Amino acid sequence: MKRFICLSLAAAIIAWSGAAWAEATVMRVSHQLPPKHHIAKLVESWAADIEARSDGSIDVQVFPANQAFKPKENFPAVARGKIEAALSVNFQWGKTIPEMNVTLKPYSFTDLALLEKFSGSPVAEFLQQKLEAKGVHNIAWLFTTRMSAYTSKGMALIKPADFKGVKIRGLNKLVDSGLVALGAAPSAMSGSQVYQALQTGVIDAGLTDISAAYSRKYYEVQDHVTVSPLFSVYFHVYVNKDWWSGLDEAQRKAIMDASAKAEAEALVITEESAGKAPGQLAEKGMKVHVHTAEEIAAMRAIMDPPFTKAFLEASGENGQKLLDMISAM
Repeated sequence: MKRFICLSLAAAIIAWSGAAWAEATVMRVSHQLPPKHHIAKLVESWAADIEARSDGSIDVQVFPANQAFKPKENFPAVARGKIEAALSVNFQWGKTIPEMNVTLKPYSFTDLALLEKFSGSPVAEFLQQKLEAKGVHNIAWLFTTRMSAYTSKGMALIKPADFKGVKIRGLNKLVDSGLVALGAAPSAMSGSQVYQALQTGVIDAGLTDISAAYSRKYYEVQDHVTVSPLFSVYFHVYVNKDWWSGLDEAQRKAIMDASAKAEAEALVITEESAGKAPGQLAEKGMKVHVHTAEEIAAMRAIMDPPFTKAFLEASGENGQKLLDMISAM
Protein backbone atom coordinates (compact mmCIF):
# COMPACT_ATOMS: atom_id res chain seq x y z
CA MET A 1 0.00 0.00 0.00
CA LYS A 2 2.80 2.45 0.91
CA ARG A 3 4.55 1.72 -2.36
CA PHE A 4 1.31 2.31 -4.25
CA ILE A 5 0.76 5.63 -2.47
CA CYS A 6 4.36 6.74 -3.18
CA LEU A 7 4.03 5.80 -6.83
CA SER A 8 0.69 7.59 -7.06
CA LEU A 9 2.15 10.68 -5.42
CA ALA A 10 5.15 10.62 -7.73
CA ALA A 11 2.87 10.30 -10.73
CA ALA A 12 0.76 13.20 -9.48
CA ILE A 13 3.85 15.38 -9.04
CA ILE A 14 5.09 14.54 -12.54
CA ALA A 15 1.66 15.23 -13.99
CA TRP A 16 1.42 18.52 -12.11
CA SER A 17 4.91 19.54 -13.19
CA GLY A 18 4.12 18.72 -16.80
CA ALA A 19 0.94 20.75 -16.64
CA ALA A 20 2.73 23.68 -15.01
CA TRP A 21 5.44 23.57 -17.68
CA ALA A 22 2.82 23.38 -20.44
CA GLU A 23 1.15 26.46 -19.03
CA ALA A 24 4.39 28.47 -18.86
CA THR A 25 4.33 31.66 -20.90
CA VAL A 26 6.88 31.39 -23.70
CA MET A 27 9.22 34.35 -24.23
CA ARG A 28 11.31 33.86 -27.36
CA VAL A 29 14.20 36.31 -27.72
CA SER A 30 16.07 36.96 -30.97
CA HIS A 31 19.45 38.67 -31.32
CA GLN A 32 22.42 38.84 -33.66
CA LEU A 33 25.35 38.41 -31.27
CA PRO A 34 27.65 35.38 -31.35
CA PRO A 35 27.48 33.27 -28.18
CA LYS A 36 30.97 34.34 -27.04
CA HIS A 37 30.14 38.07 -27.03
CA HIS A 38 29.93 39.46 -23.51
CA ILE A 39 26.38 40.78 -24.03
CA ALA A 40 25.26 37.43 -25.46
CA LYS A 41 26.49 35.76 -22.28
CA LEU A 42 24.65 38.36 -20.21
CA VAL A 43 21.43 37.67 -22.13
CA GLU A 44 21.68 34.00 -21.21
CA SER A 45 22.00 34.80 -17.49
CA TRP A 46 19.20 37.40 -17.79
CA ALA A 47 16.94 34.72 -19.31
CA ALA A 48 17.69 32.32 -16.47
CA ASP A 49 17.05 35.08 -13.94
CA ILE A 50 13.61 35.78 -15.42
CA GLU A 51 12.68 32.11 -15.19
CA ALA A 52 13.84 31.95 -11.57
CA ARG A 53 12.10 35.17 -10.53
CA SER A 54 8.86 34.09 -12.22
CA ASP A 55 8.98 30.66 -10.53
CA GLY A 56 9.07 29.03 -13.95
CA SER A 57 5.91 30.70 -15.19
CA ILE A 58 7.95 32.27 -18.01
CA ASP A 59 9.93 30.02 -20.32
CA VAL A 60 12.65 32.21 -21.92
CA GLN A 61 14.06 30.81 -25.15
CA VAL A 62 17.06 32.71 -26.57
CA PHE A 63 17.97 32.55 -30.27
CA PRO A 64 21.43 34.14 -30.76
CA ALA A 65 23.51 34.73 -33.91
CA ASN A 66 20.52 35.43 -36.20
CA GLN A 67 19.05 31.95 -35.63
CA ALA A 68 15.49 33.26 -35.60
CA PHE A 69 15.59 36.53 -37.51
CA LYS A 70 18.20 38.77 -39.09
CA PRO A 71 18.91 42.17 -37.46
CA LYS A 72 16.62 44.15 -39.78
CA GLU A 73 13.84 41.60 -39.29
CA ASN A 74 13.77 41.69 -35.49
CA PHE A 75 11.67 44.83 -35.05
CA PRO A 76 8.87 43.88 -37.49
CA ALA A 77 8.89 40.32 -36.13
CA VAL A 78 8.30 41.58 -32.58
CA ALA A 79 5.82 44.27 -33.57
CA ARG A 80 3.74 41.74 -35.54
CA GLY A 81 3.89 39.09 -32.83
CA LYS A 82 5.99 36.56 -34.76
CA ILE A 83 8.31 36.47 -31.76
CA GLU A 84 7.88 37.91 -28.28
CA ALA A 85 11.15 39.83 -27.84
CA ALA A 86 14.39 40.88 -29.48
CA LEU A 87 17.56 42.88 -28.99
CA SER A 88 18.57 45.56 -31.46
CA VAL A 89 21.46 47.97 -31.57
CA ASN A 90 20.14 51.49 -31.17
CA PHE A 91 21.60 52.63 -34.51
CA GLN A 92 19.71 49.92 -36.40
CA TRP A 93 16.53 51.99 -36.18
CA GLY A 94 17.92 54.38 -38.81
CA LYS A 95 15.18 56.50 -40.37
CA THR A 96 12.42 54.69 -38.46
CA ILE A 97 13.44 56.40 -35.21
CA PRO A 98 16.35 58.72 -36.10
CA GLU A 99 16.51 59.97 -32.51
CA MET A 100 17.91 56.56 -31.50
CA ASN A 101 21.20 57.63 -33.10
CA VAL A 102 21.87 60.27 -30.46
CA THR A 103 24.50 58.15 -28.67
CA LEU A 104 26.49 57.97 -31.91
CA LYS A 105 27.46 61.64 -32.06
CA PRO A 106 31.21 61.32 -32.78
CA TYR A 107 33.46 61.58 -29.74
CA SER A 108 30.67 63.15 -27.68
CA PHE A 109 28.83 60.42 -25.74
CA THR A 110 31.44 58.14 -24.20
CA ASP A 111 31.90 59.47 -20.67
CA LEU A 112 31.23 56.59 -18.27
CA ALA A 113 29.52 58.81 -15.68
CA LEU A 114 27.07 59.90 -18.38
CA LEU A 115 26.40 56.34 -19.46
CA GLU A 116 25.74 55.23 -15.89
CA LYS A 117 22.87 57.74 -15.76
CA PHE A 118 21.36 56.78 -19.12
CA SER A 119 18.81 54.12 -18.14
CA GLY A 120 15.89 55.88 -16.46
CA SER A 121 17.07 59.29 -17.66
CA PRO A 122 14.82 61.73 -19.56
CA VAL A 123 16.74 60.77 -22.71
CA ALA A 124 15.96 57.05 -22.26
CA GLU A 125 12.33 57.78 -21.39
CA PHE A 126 11.95 59.95 -24.51
CA LEU A 127 13.33 57.17 -26.71
CA GLN A 128 11.10 54.59 -25.02
CA GLN A 129 8.06 56.69 -25.93
CA LYS A 130 9.22 56.64 -29.54
CA LEU A 131 9.50 52.85 -29.39
CA GLU A 132 5.99 52.57 -27.91
CA ALA A 133 4.66 54.55 -30.86
CA LYS A 134 6.17 51.95 -33.18
CA GLY A 135 4.40 49.08 -31.43
CA VAL A 136 7.03 47.68 -29.09
CA HIS A 137 7.65 48.05 -25.36
CA ASN A 138 11.25 48.61 -24.24
CA ILE A 139 12.37 46.72 -21.12
CA ALA A 140 16.16 47.16 -20.93
CA TRP A 141 19.14 49.15 -22.15
CA LEU A 142 22.23 46.94 -22.22
CA PHE A 143 25.30 49.14 -22.59
CA THR A 144 27.55 47.45 -25.13
CA THR A 145 30.48 49.72 -25.93
CA ARG A 146 32.04 53.14 -25.65
CA MET A 147 35.26 52.02 -27.31
CA SER A 148 35.29 51.40 -31.04
CA ALA A 149 37.83 49.54 -33.13
CA TYR A 150 39.02 50.64 -36.56
CA THR A 151 40.60 47.47 -37.94
CA SER A 152 42.71 47.29 -41.08
CA LYS A 153 45.32 45.26 -42.94
CA GLY A 154 48.79 46.45 -43.85
CA MET A 155 48.40 49.97 -42.46
CA ALA A 156 46.89 51.40 -39.29
CA LEU A 157 43.98 53.86 -39.48
CA ILE A 158 45.01 56.57 -37.05
CA LYS A 159 44.88 60.02 -38.69
CA PRO A 160 42.04 61.36 -40.84
CA ALA A 161 44.29 61.13 -43.92
CA ASP A 162 44.67 57.37 -43.34
CA PHE A 163 41.00 56.83 -44.16
CA LYS A 164 41.03 58.32 -47.64
CA GLY A 165 39.84 55.81 -50.20
CA VAL A 166 39.42 53.04 -47.62
CA LYS A 167 36.39 50.80 -48.04
CA ILE A 168 35.15 50.49 -44.46
CA ARG A 169 32.21 48.88 -42.69
CA GLY A 170 29.49 51.48 -42.23
CA LEU A 171 26.52 51.55 -39.84
CA ASN A 172 23.85 53.84 -41.23
CA LYS A 173 23.65 57.10 -43.18
CA LEU A 174 24.11 59.28 -40.12
CA VAL A 175 27.24 57.55 -38.87
CA ASP A 176 28.53 57.05 -42.38
CA SER A 177 28.40 60.81 -43.02
CA GLY A 178 31.36 61.19 -40.66
CA LEU A 179 33.28 58.42 -42.40
CA VAL A 180 32.60 60.01 -45.79
CA ALA A 181 33.94 63.30 -44.45
CA LEU A 182 37.20 61.46 -43.69
CA GLY A 183 37.36 60.39 -47.32
CA ALA A 184 36.41 56.76 -46.63
CA ALA A 185 33.89 54.70 -48.59
CA PRO A 186 31.53 53.14 -46.03
CA SER A 187 29.34 50.15 -46.75
CA ALA A 188 26.65 49.57 -44.14
CA MET A 189 26.30 45.99 -42.90
CA SER A 190 25.50 44.08 -39.73
CA GLY A 191 28.28 42.84 -37.47
CA SER A 192 27.72 39.24 -38.52
CA GLN A 193 28.55 40.11 -42.15
CA VAL A 194 31.80 41.97 -41.53
CA TYR A 195 34.22 39.05 -41.13
CA GLN A 196 33.37 37.57 -44.52
CA ALA A 197 33.41 41.02 -46.14
CA LEU A 198 36.91 41.59 -44.79
CA GLN A 199 38.02 38.10 -45.78
CA THR A 200 36.80 38.45 -49.37
CA GLY A 201 37.94 42.04 -49.87
CA VAL A 202 34.48 43.53 -50.17
CA ILE A 203 35.71 46.04 -47.58
CA ASP A 204 39.25 46.94 -46.49
CA ALA A 205 38.57 47.91 -42.90
CA GLY A 206 36.25 47.09 -40.05
CA LEU A 207 34.41 49.31 -37.60
CA THR A 208 33.05 47.59 -34.52
CA ASP A 209 33.30 47.68 -30.75
CA ILE A 210 36.64 46.60 -29.37
CA SER A 211 35.20 43.50 -27.67
CA ALA A 212 33.49 42.33 -30.86
CA ALA A 213 36.75 42.69 -32.79
CA TYR A 214 38.03 39.90 -30.58
CA SER A 215 34.89 37.76 -30.22
CA ARG A 216 34.27 37.86 -33.98
CA LYS A 217 37.95 36.96 -34.65
CA TYR A 218 38.87 39.95 -36.80
CA TYR A 219 42.49 39.15 -35.99
CA GLU A 220 42.29 36.32 -38.52
CA VAL A 221 41.72 38.74 -41.41
CA GLN A 222 43.17 42.06 -40.15
CA ASP A 223 46.52 42.95 -38.58
CA HIS A 224 46.02 46.49 -37.21
CA VAL A 225 43.47 47.93 -34.78
CA THR A 226 43.03 51.47 -33.53
CA VAL A 227 41.06 51.79 -30.29
CA SER A 228 39.00 54.96 -30.27
CA PRO A 229 36.12 56.39 -28.14
CA LEU A 230 34.06 57.13 -31.24
CA PHE A 231 30.59 56.63 -29.77
CA SER A 232 28.49 54.53 -27.42
CA VAL A 233 26.13 51.74 -28.38
CA TYR A 234 23.30 50.00 -26.59
CA PHE A 235 21.65 46.69 -27.34
CA HIS A 236 18.15 47.38 -26.08
CA VAL A 237 15.58 44.71 -25.30
CA TYR A 238 11.99 45.19 -26.42
CA VAL A 239 8.85 43.08 -26.43
CA ASN A 240 5.56 42.86 -28.27
CA LYS A 241 3.08 45.21 -26.60
CA ASP A 242 0.12 42.82 -26.71
CA TRP A 243 2.22 40.00 -25.26
CA TRP A 244 3.42 42.33 -22.49
CA SER A 245 -0.15 43.38 -21.70
CA GLY A 246 -1.15 39.73 -21.41
CA LEU A 247 1.33 39.02 -18.60
CA ASP A 248 0.22 39.20 -15.00
CA GLU A 249 1.72 41.74 -12.62
CA ALA A 250 4.10 39.24 -11.01
CA GLN A 251 5.49 38.19 -14.39
CA ARG A 252 6.07 41.77 -15.50
CA LYS A 253 7.82 42.49 -12.21
CA ALA A 254 10.04 39.43 -12.64
CA ILE A 255 11.09 40.62 -16.10
CA MET A 256 11.71 44.22 -15.04
CA ASP A 257 13.67 43.23 -11.92
CA ALA A 258 15.83 40.86 -13.96
CA SER A 259 16.28 43.58 -16.60
CA ALA A 260 17.35 46.19 -14.04
CA LYS A 261 19.95 43.74 -12.75
CA ALA A 262 21.15 43.04 -16.30
CA GLU A 263 21.46 46.76 -17.04
CA ALA A 264 23.76 47.25 -14.06
CA GLU A 265 25.79 44.17 -14.97
CA ALA A 266 26.12 45.32 -18.59
CA LEU A 267 28.04 48.40 -17.48
CA VAL A 268 30.48 46.31 -15.45
CA ILE A 269 31.10 43.50 -17.90
CA THR A 270 31.31 45.85 -20.90
CA GLU A 271 34.06 47.84 -19.22
CA GLU A 272 35.85 44.65 -18.19
CA SER A 273 35.58 43.18 -21.68
CA ALA A 274 36.77 46.40 -23.33
CA GLY A 275 39.70 46.55 -20.95
CA LYS A 276 40.84 43.04 -21.87
CA ALA A 277 40.22 43.16 -25.62
CA PRO A 278 43.26 45.22 -26.77
CA GLY A 279 45.62 42.84 -25.00
CA GLN A 280 43.77 39.82 -26.35
CA LEU A 281 44.02 41.19 -29.90
CA ALA A 282 47.72 41.91 -29.42
CA GLU A 283 48.26 38.32 -28.28
CA LYS A 284 46.66 37.20 -31.54
CA GLY A 285 49.21 39.22 -33.50
CA MET A 286 47.41 42.50 -34.14
CA LYS A 287 49.27 45.79 -33.78
CA VAL A 288 47.23 47.87 -31.36
CA HIS A 289 47.14 51.67 -31.27
CA VAL A 290 45.09 53.68 -28.79
CA HIS A 291 44.01 57.11 -30.02
CA THR A 292 45.61 60.00 -28.14
CA ALA A 293 43.74 63.15 -27.11
CA GLU A 294 45.24 65.05 -30.05
CA GLU A 295 44.28 62.33 -32.51
CA ILE A 296 40.75 62.22 -31.11
CA ALA A 297 40.41 66.00 -31.52
CA ALA A 298 41.50 65.75 -35.16
CA MET A 299 38.98 63.01 -35.88
CA ARG A 300 36.15 64.79 -34.08
CA ALA A 301 36.75 68.06 -35.94
CA ILE A 302 36.01 66.32 -39.22
CA MET A 303 33.41 63.72 -38.25
CA ASP A 304 31.15 65.62 -35.83
CA PRO A 305 29.83 68.47 -38.05
CA PRO A 306 28.36 66.29 -40.85
CA PHE A 307 26.88 63.83 -38.35
CA THR A 308 25.24 66.58 -36.28
CA LYS A 309 23.87 68.21 -39.42
CA ALA A 310 22.42 64.94 -40.67
CA PHE A 311 21.08 64.02 -37.23
CA LEU A 312 19.23 67.31 -36.80
CA GLU A 313 17.86 67.16 -40.33
CA ALA A 314 16.51 63.66 -39.68
CA SER A 315 15.12 64.27 -36.19
CA GLY A 316 14.27 67.99 -36.26
CA GLU A 317 13.36 69.65 -32.98
CA ASN A 318 13.47 66.31 -31.18
CA GLY A 319 17.13 65.91 -32.08
CA GLN A 320 18.14 69.22 -30.55
CA LYS A 321 15.95 68.49 -27.53
CA LEU A 322 17.82 65.23 -26.96
CA LEU A 323 21.23 66.88 -27.33
CA ASP A 324 20.14 69.50 -24.77
CA MET A 325 18.94 66.74 -22.41
CA ILE A 326 22.32 65.03 -22.63
CA SER A 327 24.13 68.29 -21.92
CA ALA A 328 22.01 68.68 -18.79
CA MET A 329 22.68 65.15 -17.48
